[in-house]
Amino acid sequence: MDALTPVITLHALAACYVLLLGPLQILRRRRDLAHRVLGTSWVTAILVVCISSFWIAPDGSSWLHGLSVWTLMCMVAAIVGIRAGNVGVHRGFMVGSYLGTLAAFAFAALVPSRLIPQLLRSEPLIVVATALGVGAIVLGVHLSVVRAAGRRPQHEPARAAN
Repeated sequence: MDALTPVITLHALAACYVLLLGPLQILRRRRDLAHRVLGTSWVTAILVVCISSFWIAPDGSSWLHGLSVWTLMCMVAAIVGIRAGNVGVHRGFMVGSYLGTLAAFAFAALVPSRLIPQLLRSEPLIVVATALGVGAIVLGVHLSVVRAAGRRPQHEPARAAN
């Protein structure tokens, strides 16, 4: 288990970022620079979650690894969808991926033999401090990106030639 600790830590931090940023991305207005920058950070974090999950298999592969493969395919579909201008496909795959992440988290948090409940019993302060720390990072990144995107100069409309 000690050799897996860095992978599990990376996985948990990225998953926490995905879980906390997801609602901010889903509920805010779309098609602006902040949405694209925050979306890129969210996709990067979910890729870290999915890829790191393949190194976490104490009992072999599980349905969670299947969810990781499915989520990776969904990220490709979402990116292809938005690049093709299909907002509905993009939104559907992104929201679906977020809901899948919530399901995986619920499983990881509610099954007593999993790491999260064990940590909550043995080291509750570490779990709470980590969640609060990642929450502060998500909020800070979100506010910084939204403010920076709002300060970008707007394109002036073309003026009619006199």
